Amino acid sequence: MNDRMRVGAAVGVTVLLFLGVQLGALALTEPFYESGHQAVENPEDPTNSIAYIAVILVATALMLAAFKYDLQGLIRALIIGVSIMIAWYVFAELVPPVVTAGAAGVNVLAVLAAVGVGAALLFYPEWYVIDTAGVVMGAGAAALFGISFGLLPALLLLSVLAVYDAISVYGTEHMLDLAEGVMDLKIPVVLVIPTTLSYSYLSSADERENGSGDGDGDGQGADAPDADTSAETTPETPTEDAPDAREGQRDALFIGLGDAVIPTILVVSAAYFVDKGALDVPGLTLNLPALGALLGTMVGLIALMAMVVRGRAHAGLPLLNGGAIGGYLIGALASGLSIAAALGL
Repeated sequence: MNDRMRVGAAVGVTVLLFLGVQLGALALTEPFYESGHQAVENPEDPTNSIAYIAVILVATALMLAAFKYDLQGLIRALIIGVSIMIAWYVFAELVPPVVTAGAAGVNVLAVLAAVGVGAALLFYPEWYVIDTAGVVMGAGAAALFGISFGLLPALLLLSVLAVYDAISVYGTEHMLDLAEGVMDLKIPVVLVIPTTLSYSYLSSADERENGSGDGDGDGQGADAPDADTSAETTPETPTEDAPDAREGQRDALFIGLGDAVIPTILVVSAAYFVDKGALDVPGLTLNLPALGALLGTMVGLIALMAMVVRGRAHAGLPLLNGGAIGGYLIGALASGLSIAAALGL
């Protein structure tokens, strides 16, 4: 299989991973609401978005400071802890409560599954472990935020983060510095998509730590779209030496988990807060506006990956959020909403 075919297959897998996050979030929408996971009292309040963006800025600054002062272990522990918590939320809805404990009836199997995710990330964070945990974590996070942000707050959030992502990647470039720091932490802040069967994320990370580049031929020759995200998500960039060493051949593509989570917030918000255009899909909360946002995200993703495979990192959210918002508005108008209602006004 030549390089173009391998990269094309990796792009297809990336699309499937995004769909996994989006469809998983839609499946969790109603169960999360019924379990009381809505994070705010008034999801229609646009100041929720402002507060969330402020948290992102503070978290970004703290992570950059942590890398500067060699506190990477603290960040890794924090992200793994968050992964366990979100995985527990997800598995509590998906795993039947066959075994329970305590007066609250805690689902023991769900707890064990969540701890298993954390243990896998801690002791063997190979690329397929990272991706599996990323899809679970991404679906759970998107569902949690989606039911907590009404239409206007969600649209505001996506718009501001798209602008911020572009500035932080093409302007200040501090998101690239953050990506450099997080590259070797082996945590589900990125989705890792190999283009070769022999690729090992663990081996390539060890090579970078030892300063050996891609000595065994399986180093990272990847380019990655950048994503601005929540505190749990960070973008990725390629290593400096791999593209030249392999003459353009890449062994893996990287895309920030936030690239999947942020637009999916609008997908879930549309599915939950819009009461028109309902679609009968078993196991999913779905309507025309949410479907439009989902398809728009896919269009943005394909456009983004077409740019990325040409050889440099790009800000992901301008295209992904733009596609989600455009698709949402088309679906909303098709379902009979006025433009004012579609904007949450």
